[in-house]
Amino acid sequence: MAAKRAIFQEVEDTSRPREAPKGGMIDARPRGARRAVRLWLGFLFGLVVAMIALGGLTRLTDSGLSITEWRPVTGALPPMDAASWEAEFERYRQIPEFELQNSQMSLAEFKSIYWWEWGHRQLGRVIGLVWAIGFLGFLVTRKVPPGWTGRLFGIGVLGGLQGAIGWWMVSSGLTDDMVDVASYRLATHLGLAFVILGLIAWFMLSLSRPEAALMQARRGREPRLAAWSTALLGVAFVQILLGALVAGIDAGRNYTDWPLMAGGFLPPDPLQIEPLWRNFFENDGTVQFMHRMAGYALAALAVVVFVKARRSSYRKTRAAYHAIIAMVALQVLLGIVTVMYSAPWQLAILHQLGAVALWVLILRGRHQNAYPKIQSVREGA
Repeated sequence: MAAKRAIFQEVEDTSRPREAPKGGMIDARPRGARRAVRLWLGFLFGLVVAMIALGGLTRLTDSGLSITEWRPVTGALPPMDAASWEAEFERYRQIPEFELQNSQMSLAEFKSIYWWEWGHRQLGRVIGLVWAIGFLGFLVTRKVPPGWTGRLFGIGVLGGLQGAIGWWMVSSGLTDDMVDVASYRLATHLGLAFVILGLIAWFMLSLSRPEAALMQARRGREPRLAAWSTALLGVAFVQILLGALVAGIDAGRNYTDWPLMAGGFLPPDPLQIEPLWRNFFENDGTVQFMHRMAGYALAALAVVVFVKARRSSYRKTRAAYHAIIAMVALQVLLGIVTVMYSAPWQLAILHQLGAVALWVLILRGRHQNAYPKIQSVREGA
């Protein structure tokens, strides 16, 4: 017969070893090399920004049509001797840009524009190589964070698509009496560059914090501010595309008065080209007018979003939108000065880099709103 136990005596089976308590998903150790992947993405981010700037300089120097063939592999090597240079120059002499605009160009002058375009394409190859080495390295060593393989692979797919679109853009300027590439193809090319840059920036922001912290932070997001921020991001993207249209037809070098255009609100003959739709891509006055109006709309929307962000419960969210409104003001000022000075390349590139900064700051604010950082009561006051 078993001995009686006291009422408060603990009952425990000492014959089995006690197991340590197991934590849940939030307590699990992070897997993958989040910091290393983020550093790799940061390097890619810097290269893409350089690519956007170099692409702008290639356009401003009228160098984009100097290489008339798309050779993704063999094109990495430039002409190495006099005969090769002469053959490259001869191919350029066959396109409309040379015949209609540069018929007096010498070989030395051709080399100067050739190096701009070659450098632009070479940087694209470097970006592709950096992505491939990094992605395959993390994949083989199993250092890709869980759930990130598809996202990181997608960046490479978009990069390959960007190369194809780049040639699609260049090919539009090689026939049919064209002396420049088609502006809508230039806008597509630049737009995809900003999409790639935006994805890299968003991924870097997400990898800067543990997955568990992001899961917890999502509970504190502010949906209304998120909706307004998404609208601001969309208007900014439209403005970037319109800026590419302006660059594609050199519309920024005409109508240098502000706030009017040639003394009026509308430019002269805004719909003179037939058929009508071509005015929105090829009429320099109409295209610049659209870019101006979209700029005003972006600035007005930024003010509205800024006012709403000031009511946020999170100090870091409010700080992020302070940076956005400051960059909007600077970008508007840069745009006005660029037009009034007939878009010299220095101001034009600064304005383009301003668009990059504003794009990233809006994404940063949107991310901060989606995953607000935990703060003390004093910080939120």
